[in-house]
Amino acid sequence: MTARTRAELAHAERIVVKVGSSSISGESSWRIPMIVHALASAHARGCEIVLVSSGAIATGIPYLDLDLEARPTDLATQQAAAAVGQNVLVYRYLEALRPFKIVAGQVLLTTGDLEHATSRSNARRAMDRMLSLRVIPIVNENDTVATQEIRFGDNDRLAALVAQLIEADALVLLSDVEALYTKPPSEPGAEPIDVIAADADLAEMEFGATVVNSVGTGGAATKASAARLAAASGIGVLVTSANLVDSALKGADIGTWFEPAEQAVSPIG
Repeated sequence: MTARTRAELAHAERIVVKVGSSSISGESSWRIPMIVHALASAHARGCEIVLVSSGAIATGIPYLDLDLEARPTDLATQQAAAAVGQNVLVYRYLEALRPFKIVAGQVLLTTGDLEHATSRSNARRAMDRMLSLRVIPIVNENDTVATQEIRFGDNDRLAALVAQLIEADALVLLSDVEALYTKPPSEPGAEPIDVIAADADLAEMEFGATVVNSVGTGGAATKASAARLAAASGIGVLVTSANLVDSALKGADIGTWFEPAEQAVSPIG
């Protein structure tokens, strides 16, 4: 059942949760057990959870003796860091899930995979079966082979495409701030946005820069774009802070809610 309001997240049967690099890598890796605890609580009530997690590159950088404050700009080094970091990242999730006796499985995709019927169908079938077995798919971009996708979006768009693919009831995009604002929060007059209607015009809203720090490549603008993509296909979207993930999944009145379209645009596939 599609979540028409944020309160209905508490009863949604299938939710995609996306977390960005800056929220779970480096000194922020302490959030992984916190996020997992929230996912496990939703899982315990019967919800099917898909986690889209960035962070492979940022997690791998320290193991290559690279400067975490200076994200590598050449593709080959990014790919090497992703190959190392993906293993570490998934291991951290598995260890955090172990006390809850929840199994996770890794799914690596590029947006290109979701544009081709065969690979799209394979991904859908695999994730559907994982969910039926009560496994939590942990999805990330396949950064080792990705090209353009490795540089932009920080998985926000991928999360929206996955939500469309598996016909999720809701999408939760976790950020570093509690909500989206009418303009960059540091500017005078910036106001938090409570609800964005399906037919709202976002042209007058200034969501800020795309690059927000050295380890993440997303930002408010990419989240707004991804949320609009999912909402247009009839999926309600909540954008809020990673620190509030437990409250978000319990339907609390937090963050910015993108209302799902009544007349949904046909999703991919």
